Amino acid sequence: MPSTAILFGRILVFIGILGYGYGLVMGNASLTALIPAVVGVVLLGLGHIAKAKENLRKHLMHVAVIVALLGFLASAGRLISKISEFSISVASVSQIAMALTCLIFIVLCVQSFINARKSE
Repeated sequence: MPSTAILFGRILVFIGILGYGYGLVMGNASLTALIPAVVGVVLLGLGHIAKAKENLRKHLMHVAVIVALLGFLASAGRLISKISEFSISVASVSQIAMALTCLIFIVLCVQSFINARKSE
């Protein structure tokens, strides 16, 4: 699971940098575009620490799922709150990408937790 956290962290950092970079090019950059990158950096850190500290792996991966859940809820909640005035923009695409990335990570983690529990 730490490798999965690292992979999904990288994806989220890429989404954040891409969104912010696009804003810079278009002249309307906003720091909120980096929110996926912040979540990604946290997942990256948790994944790397979990790889290094075997005794903390279980706890760190649970924290990683909570971070991803918060990322999903924040991005999906923002999309839902703006559903009446929804338009395809870089911001909405970034929010959708973050929500889906976090959701997929959560599903993979839950499956891993279930499999680990069955093997005990």
